[in-house]
Amino acid sequence: MPFVIVVAPEAVEDLKRLTANVRATVRAAIETHLRHEPGKVSRSRIKWLRGLRHPQYRLRVDDVRVFYDVSGTIVEVLAIVAKSEAESWLAQFGNPE
Repeated sequence: MPFVIVVAPEAVEDLKRLTANVRATVRAAIETHLRHEPGKVSRSRIKWLRGLRHPQYRLRVDDVRVFYDVSGTIVEVLAIVAKSEAESWLAQFGNPE
């Protein structure tokens, strides 16, 4: 059963700031990796964020990081940020356990 992908308004704004080719790559990666197995941790793409209650996971797409939570059959994309901004985003918006 496919997961429902919900994109937060902040993530929509993040997506709009990307160039067209990067935006297309990120959309394709979200559809490919998050639609069917969003919790399948891999060494190269999906990482479970230890010590954080929110966000739960990070998807790596080239130099872009997609932070998201999984709840039941819903995947909520919280933010889409550049690799260079990922650590500061987590420090500001991450919710530790």
